[in-house]
Amino acid sequence: MPETHNTNQPGQDESVRGLIFNIQKFSLHDGSGIRTLVFLKGCPLTCKWCANPEGQAYTPELAYRPDKCIGTSGCDRCRGVCEVDAIRCGEDGRVEISRELCSDCGKCVDVCPSKALELLGTSMSADELIKVVEEDSSFYARSGGGVTLSGGEPLAQTEFVLEFFKKARARGIDTALETSGLCRWEDLEQACRLVNHVFFDVKALDRGKHEEGAGAGNERILENLGRLRETFPELPVTVRTPVVPDFNDSPEDIRAIAAFLDRLPGGRVEYELLPYHRFGESKYSQLGKVYPLQGLEPPRKEQIEDLRQILSRDEWCDSYKS
Repeated sequence: MPETHNTNQPGQDESVRGLIFNIQKFSLHDGSGIRTLVFLKGCPLTCKWCANPEGQAYTPELAYRPDKCIGTSGCDRCRGVCEVDAIRCGEDGRVEISRELCSDCGKCVDVCPSKALELLGTSMSADELIKVVEEDSSFYARSGGGVTLSGGEPLAQTEFVLEFFKKARARGIDTALETSGLCRWEDLEQACRLVNHVFFDVKALDRGKHEEGAGAGNERILENLGRLRETFPELPVTVRTPVVPDFNDSPEDIRAIAAFLDRLPGGRVEYELLPYHRFGESKYSQLGKVYPLQGLEPPRKEQIEDLRQILSRDEWCDSYKS
């Protein structure tokens, strides 16, 4: 397991800092009411279908959007400031980035006039993030909304997450956590004492299948979910499964997960199926990566409805309870 990351640097605010790659306001998902979603960098999983690949690494990353680039014939500023010769002129006049050489220092971003270059990952203190979140406090009050920490895996930055949740709760802000479950139980336990809702991913029940698709086994994930339900039986928990074709989209896959959930202590949890989508595919090329599921089509709407119908019947898990 990766250790908890602290992004403090010499001379910075002495309070613990987090590394954040996106803040999405006015969301109507991932919790009640109108919410602010905060996405933290760093994740112990490498899911092939990941829609936020910029959330996997534990450090800032340089993203490049060729469609915004002026081209080296009209602008050569980025190459001029690169101290490691990682930026070069491509055949089409656009820049090419050597990811092996790039140090993600961000100097090229500062001089790019067209914003074709962006450094993904901003260091913020808990107080700085609270100020951003509180800008929409009136919407939270009217709608019953609040803030949700997502990622990546938020608990890869446990110290920052706990400090932020404490400050948010002190201000009466509803808090929610999205987690892969692959974390230390001690970290998850502390976070659960500070949130109003937990969204917990269960991608597959079979260990080998989970490791093949997500890059790690699921033993700790399932163990943490069981301990969460046993320790916090009153805490609302929503378990989610991304339904990915040729990975976990069979009735048997979904029945097995649902039956496992039905055996958990604390009563039945809310269970959601999230259809695989390709919205994050373009991000991979921006990071110099290859999308692992190129050509894979999302599941048909009818297929998802059929799987949801299985979950709507009480008898679906009878054969799995033995």
